[in-house]
Amino acid sequence: MRSTSLYKMSAVIAVGALALAGCGSRGGSSSSGSTSGGSGGTTVEIGVDAPLTGSLAALGLGIQNSTDLAVKTANKNNEVPGVTFKLVAKDDQANPTIGQQNATALVADSNIVGVVGPLNSSVAQSMQQVFNQANVTQVSPANTNPSLSQGPNWQTSKVRPYKSYFRVVTTDAVQGPFAADYVYNDLKITKVATVNDGKTYGAGLAQTFTQEFKKLGGTITVAQTISDTSTDYSAVVSAVKSSGAQLLYYGGEYPQGGPLSKQLKAGGDNIPVMGGDGMQDPTYIKLAGAASNGDYATVPGAPISTLASAKTFISNYTAAGYSAPYSVYGGYSYDAGWSIIEAVKAVVAANGGKVPSSSADFRQKVEAAMQNVSFDGVTGHVSFDQYGDTGNKQLTMYKVENGAWDNGVKVGTFGG
Repeated sequence: MRSTSLYKMSAVIAVGALALAGCGSRGGSSSSGSTSGGSGGTTVEIGVDAPLTGSLAALGLGIQNSTDLAVKTANKNNEVPGVTFKLVAKDDQANPTIGQQNATALVADSNIVGVVGPLNSSVAQSMQQVFNQANVTQVSPANTNPSLSQGPNWQTSKVRPYKSYFRVVTTDAVQGPFAADYVYNDLKITKVATVNDGKTYGAGLAQTFTQEFKKLGGTITVAQTISDTSTDYSAVVSAVKSSGAQLLYYGGEYPQGGPLSKQLKAGGDNIPVMGGDGMQDPTYIKLAGAASNGDYATVPGAPISTLASAKTFISNYTAAGYSAPYSVYGGYSYDAGWSIIEAVKAVVAANGGKVPSSSADFRQKVEAAMQNVSFDGVTGHVSFDQYGDTGNKQLTMYKVENGAWDNGVKVGTFGG
């Protein structure tokens, strides 16, 4: 996702006390402990950055818990002999300033080599340079804005801005057009109004939708921008209704999307609302009420509940007794955390079964190893292209029916 959209984890590493006399926390069973019982030896910490409080906490807690499950599983299975993983979580409150502060704090800890998160693309923008300068690997389970991995001019000239940045979800370069194609060719709708929240994720998603919809022959009847703190959408409702739009496409997240749908229908314009992954959460339905029935949202990947590869994850998550559901990014968060674990495993194996004695060296080697990570994960096969983007381009269109998101009305890839 997200600007949001849609999530970051940081991997903290404590490397053997013998090798790091001045670094304090890298040793034996270590005073820093572990998320779950491991095999002792060196402690490697993996951090998470996500909105753990505030309006997007439903998504952020799913990111944290799912990453925690990956860490616990690695320890239980002794995935990297001699290494015990530990989780360190930071709350960014979906705020770029706080996200940057979190990144700075994580980097300052010499034990950290990787980070999972964040949820929001706008928060990611504030963190990328901090992590990159320190060679701290960053893997997002939710960011979808293309510029994060392909540069600001990605539509004409792709250039990877930060070699430390990776993500396990496909981008809005695919998500927006996939939605536009569904609206035009499946729903046979030719007139659409767009609204976005002005943030990196929302504005970018609305832009890629608009470009493809127009290319297909559709008409954007009106384009509006709201604040992500807005609560009164009467002016937007009036503009959309008078424009004759057959559908409203919203670039943003459920805290605004739900009330917008509710006020639109209450204003007498009974047309469906569609958005991206920042919308597809039960909270959207709670906020919109009955008005949400018939609304749509796209999400990267196939429905996790239908994947054979996700059965063990779902079972283990339930058994762990987490207080919050894994939510839409749960499987991706597990895979993001596991990708860091795989990179650590590769570095340790290449170093004679030991963690490199220098934190700076360890960080650089994990960052380099990430480019070659390849495994079958919860969400499917996980690997990264030359931009750090996932090779999995699948998306799912979901619809609200009878007060709940369905299991997906269409699964596919744009142009595929």
